[in-house]
Amino acid sequence: MPVTTTTVDYGALVEGLQRQFRAIPATDRVRLAKRTSNLFRARDGAPVAGLDVAALDGVLSIDREARTADVLGMTTYEHLTAATLPFGLAPLCVPQLRTITLGGAVTGMGIESASFRNGCPHESVVEMDILTGTGEIVTARPDNEHRDLFYGFPNSYGSLGYATRLRIELEEAAPFVALRHIRFESAQAIADALAQVVSTREWDGEHVDYVDGTVFSDTEHYMTLGRYDDAPPIGQIPSDYTGMQIYYRSIQRRTTDLLTTHDYLWRWDTDWFWCSRAFGAQNPRIRKLWPKEKLRSDVYWKMVALDRKINVSGKMATLKRQPQREPVVQDIEVPVDVLPAFLEFFHREVGIEPVWLCPLKQRNPEVAWPLYELNPATTYINVGFWSTVPRPDGGDPADGLINRRIEDKVTELGGRKSLYSTSYYDRETFAQLYGGPMYDTLKEKYDPSGRFAGMYEKCVRRA
Repeated sequence: MPVTTTTVDYGALVEGLQRQFRAIPATDRVRLAKRTSNLFRARDGAPVAGLDVAALDGVLSIDREARTADVLGMTTYEHLTAATLPFGLAPLCVPQLRTITLGGAVTGMGIESASFRNGCPHESVVEMDILTGTGEIVTARPDNEHRDLFYGFPNSYGSLGYATRLRIELEEAAPFVALRHIRFESAQAIADALAQVVSTREWDGEHVDYVDGTVFSDTEHYMTLGRYDDAPPIGQIPSDYTGMQIYYRSIQRRTTDLLTTHDYLWRWDTDWFWCSRAFGAQNPRIRKLWPKEKLRSDVYWKMVALDRKINVSGKMATLKRQPQREPVVQDIEVPVDVLPAFLEFFHREVGIEPVWLCPLKQRNPEVAWPLYELNPATTYINVGFWSTVPRPDGGDPADGLINRRIEDKVTELGGRKSLYSTSYYDRETFAQLYGGPMYDTLKEKYDPSGRFAGMYEKCVRRA
């Protein structure tokens, strides 16, 4: 029997959302009015009417026997895992940052260290209710009349609709995760190791539940392996990276480690991977004074948003007569066999360090996700890099010169780029990479009046 975990009246919530939608003039565009975001692309143009979806945050029920959960679309993964972990269950893929929402991860893609065996969050969705551009809420499943929307919704970034409820699969989760950090001197060596783990799901005869990697330089690469552990050795105390200790630095200093499953899922959030250093949060003297509950990604994101608004960093660079810096905040996927070629290009042309690596393979090779279509037989490696780069040519960062070079290289190597950040593709190239005629068909069917901005307009034109 499903266990009810909230007293929320879902029917009343969606009726209220539809009333909001109908109250917006039919000639106006519609988007969500959210207090937080994990997108790194600014919006241009006139204000757009927003739907208040704050109440759509919560887990409606958990079916322990079926290992599924019914979840409201704007539920953050922080709240979702807080509901499931007490049952010994976890979502099949938990993106790295606490305030990413389930609906956002499905419509905007997500990835984590279980993606080598479980794929992305959308691959564990059983069914979902979606508010479409007609104001109707439809239930999309792989076996009903809205199966086209079910498979076309991932990577649509709200241009086809917004998920109000999702039923997702869960998996058994032990209380602890035991880690091993293994160093490799070359990109080829870590690429080969990651490919082997994806293929065999083990390393040195030991089962692997999680795997990712960290690149500190072209001669310092680490593969981190995680394995569920019910009962760690007597006397071993799990590490705590939510205070003075910094997780990514431990990768260089330790060969083994132990975390609670809760802390493993959020190991990257405390320091936003390594990006908290830009705010001084990794300086021990500052960190000691920084409230522990404020060491989290959404706090840093608000600081970035403020800087973007008033351009403090750009003005300081001008005062110091330093080159303007171009934001390079991207996640890309390339086939594992060309990872060394991409990293060689990246070290030479971009120079950001560290870099995150995460293997990805489609969970079910029999299905197609047309708006982010990857070869189901291929192992891909997500490469994440998030920083700013000085413009050696003295050019305007707004022209995206460095980002454009990255896009071209990824396309050349047969990869894809996540669209949560700034993109510069021309319309024809974008269509070839992200759905093409299939997207146009879905848009015409589920948003015929264009109430939501189109995918190209959102992701490239920043509508």
